[in-house]
Amino acid sequence: MLRPSSAPRPLFSLLIVMLTTLSLGAQSRPATHSAKPTAPATKTASPTENSPAASQSLLPETFAGWQLTGTPEQSTQASAADAGDAVPLVEYGFTRYEAAKYSRDDGSLSVKAMEFGDATGAFGAFTFYRRPTMSAVDIGGGGAFDGARVLFWSGTILVDAKFEHITPMSAGELRDLVTQLPKPTGNQATLPTLPRYLPPQHLQPETVRYAIGPQSYRMGGGVLPPGLVDFDRSAEAVTAEYNALGGTGTLTIVNYPDSDIAIDREHAIQAYFASHGSPQYPWTPALADSNPPAIQLRRSGPLLAVSSGSYTSDAANELLQRVHYEAIVTMGHEKQHFSDPRFVAQIILDVAFLVGIFALVAIVLGVFLGAGRAAWQRSRNKSGLPGDESSEFIRLNLK
Repeated sequence: MLRPSSAPRPLFSLLIVMLTTLSLGAQSRPATHSAKPTAPATKTASPTENSPAASQSLLPETFAGWQLTGTPEQSTQASAADAGDAVPLVEYGFTRYEAAKYSRDDGSLSVKAMEFGDATGAFGAFTFYRRPTMSAVDIGGGGAFDGARVLFWSGTILVDAKFEHITPMSAGELRDLVTQLPKPTGNQATLPTLPRYLPPQHLQPETVRYAIGPQSYRMGGGVLPPGLVDFDRSAEAVTAEYNALGGTGTLTIVNYPDSDIAIDREHAIQAYFASHGSPQYPWTPALADSNPPAIQLRRSGPLLAVSSGSYTSDAANELLQRVHYEAIVTMGHEKQHFSDPRFVAQIILDVAFLVGIFALVAIVLGVFLGAGRAAWQRSRNKSGLPGDESSEFIRLNLK
């Protein structure tokens, strides 16, 4: 029988080297799901540039029968988008602005679009501009309307649309607009996780406000002094109104990069509450108008939860106890979904790549094992005839 151990050692050494090379080649193949850069895929003008038209247009020329009229207004200055709220826009990561007018036989439409560095900024700006009196509508990542004006966000873009005559089809027309807006890539599409910590029971969703800077927090109705929150330490805050808990009031959740910072801010806020609104440390109007037992503080990991309003002490404590921090461990890459055609195509390519490697390994093994067998036969065949295999058989001389 064939004994592999009797094959020449250099042959197997060469086989091991080739297999090792294939393995290293597979490992050095670029990762397909690694974290992507946070910079936009297409170049956008910086706030100091004066020619925003050089970048890709935010709004399409036509959608759902609406035709662009005139030349869109474009700017990279937040003050051009909203002179009164320019500072909060900058805090949310404002990059550029575009306003356009559309017409159709049944009326006109004005659309303003603001682009931000990521979806977090667009979501935050949406909560900043949304008013509690606006009704929710399912457009893009989320929308709201007040009869003639529709506000919604999609990816990194916030859109404010005003119809001359709004109809039951207007929401569907704006959904068509969503399909033509630039799409975020990589980490640009990441949404903030902090709003998920808001307890859903008795929450009034239209009152949710998300802030990542002192001005957006203060102008959005923040309960605590912005300096006490200390946004310079990469804090983010979300506020929301609750009812049916023995009263009504506001829940504030502040998230910090780590628990040490949260503990430091916890002590500072406790000292602020202990001052009871003294002239040296005056309370904000929201705290001054609150029922004293409703003003409570609780920490959960890097989260600080503050209750205020007309709650009873038990109701405020019950609300705060519903805030629980849960550490989320990620591998530093974007989340993929099987509904994404690109993800499915990448899986198919990965499988084909692995099949190719296995096929190549099989071919290499076949060639080298066959060559090794032939070399072993030639070493055993003293006559040098390649077809002599008599030594491999046992003869029984039954005669």
